[in-house]
Amino acid sequence: MQYLFISKSSAAELQSQLYVALDQEYINVDAFEKIYAQAEKVSKMDAGFIKYLNSQLNKPK
Repeated sequence: MQYLFISKSSAAELQSQLYVALDQEYINVDAFEKIYAQAEKVSKMDAGFIKYLNSQLNKPK
C-alpha cells in the first residue's frame, strides 16, 4: 500500500509541475490538459485501490 501512496503523491507533484511548465510556456494548454487528466486518473485509481485494500485489511476473518 505504501507504493500506492507514493504513486498518488507523485501524480500530485506532476500536476504541480505541469502548472509551472504551462506558466513558463514549455507546454501548450492542450498538452497540459491531456497530461493533467492522465495524472488525475492515476491518482483516482490509486485512491480506489488503497480504499479496497483497507477494506480487505479491516474485514473480519
